[in-house]
Amino acid sequence: MPTVTPTSSPLGGFGPRRLSFTTSDPEAGIEVLERVYAIRQIEIDRTTPFRMTQAVCGVEGLHLEQARLQGAPTGALVDATGIVRVGQVYDGGLAFTDRTPTRAGRGPFLFPVRPYACRWDELGLLSLSLDFIAVQAHAAGLLGREGFELRFHAGAPVSAAMAQYLARLINALGRDQLDSEAMSHPLLRQEAFRSAATAVLHTFPSTFLDQPSQPADSDRVPGGVRRAVAHMEEHLSDSLTLADVAAAARMSPRGLQAAFARHLETTPMGHLRSLRLAAAHAELVEADPAAGDTVAAIAARWGFSHQGRFAAEYRAAYGVSPRTTLNG
Repeated sequence: MPTVTPTSSPLGGFGPRRLSFTTSDPEAGIEVLERVYAIRQIEIDRTTPFRMTQAVCGVEGLHLEQARLQGAPTGALVDATGIVRVGQVYDGGLAFTDRTPTRAGRGPFLFPVRPYACRWDELGLLSLSLDFIAVQAHAAGLLGREGFELRFHAGAPVSAAMAQYLARLINALGRDQLDSEAMSHPLLRQEAFRSAATAVLHTFPSTFLDQPSQPADSDRVPGGVRRAVAHMEEHLSDSLTLADVAAAARMSPRGLQAAFARHLETTPMGHLRSLRLAAAHAELVEADPAAGDTVAAIAARWGFSHQGRFAAEYRAAYGVSPRTTLNG
């Protein structure tokens, strides 16, 4: 029987994590399904041919899973209390068999963040999983509300536009980021998590979307913006969240966003990205390719995980490719 290396949690660990597993052995398949999807009880007809292909890639708090389950229809009880999981069914069928009103389908849907029962038949499933506590902390930081409690109201997206945006982001995470060695950089891992968590928070109805926007304090906007920019410049190579910058500016995150839009015509994190692009440019100018300096390493050092997007942004800002600057 194939063996599976155990782990304490499907969302635990640091740095890139990968699992690729194919089996026709129900016992081995159940072991993997229980670990990856927090399944606590599974019903399977062992007299019917079984085949499972499972792949997982990700980092701490954020994983992308792809499963293909063939054979007899199967039911399971899942305890997903600590997991925010978004699913997309690309083949077969998946149905919730308890009080869950959400209908699983081709577009992104949210699995219940609680114990639930489900049943599948010839299932092909792509899912994105995030640690619930980390998502809740991220939401609290975006809102500037310590002790904020996150609760999701429904599993259907708030709009077709947000569903499409989230689907594209999930595709990009799987294609370009989570399976990349660039994820060995803590800053890139944190940026990937924040990007995914922000998209999920804006896609599904929850107490996060129930919160009203906080208007900026117009008397403090100029000073707050200056403090925010100074903090960014002093900590440019550190991992910074919107909440970190807002705290340094002594403003709420939403107030800071409004102030940046009004005075700099950008967002705080967009301005931070511009500063990091300038830092990458300065390093490329001084770098020596003969000494082993590379565009990829320099870009990753300043938080740019996708080489194509970095090159496009760089060319738009400086009129040449980053490689031209490095080799100049």
